Amino acid sequence: MNSRTWLAEVPWEMVVWQNEQLCKSKNAHHGPTSDGHAECRELWEELRMKMMHLDEMVDLCRKCHRLAPFTNYNGNTFSAIARALIEALEISRDTATLARSLAGHIVAGVASEEEIRAFKKFCENLG
Repeated sequence: MNSRTWLAEVPWEMVVWQNEQLCKSKNAHHGPTSDGHAECRELWEELRMKMMHLDEMVDLCRKCHRLAPFTNYNGNTFSAIARALIEALEISRDTATLARSLAGHIVAGVASEEEIRAFKKFCENLG
């Protein structure tokens, strides 16, 4: 599988900005939570420079979503990041669309076992 520092260009400040933009567009409150924000930030900053496979990066986004670092749109925030990184891959438009959809479902925690297997197979085929 293709291993790289997927999140090297995504510091925590960019994660916060992404959440702020999503909240702003929906007229929702943007802010940190008292429970998950510090833990999520620490996890993100600890692992963002780590070499990992695409499915590991998506799983990290899923874990961060579950930590709920923001008052609103945690799933959308981390899904948007994963989807943007997949968008940058040099693959066909149809394949990218499918991969972004699968990654979004995985991050949101709603992917079926079949979808998870399909995404892992996609990741293995990246080379």
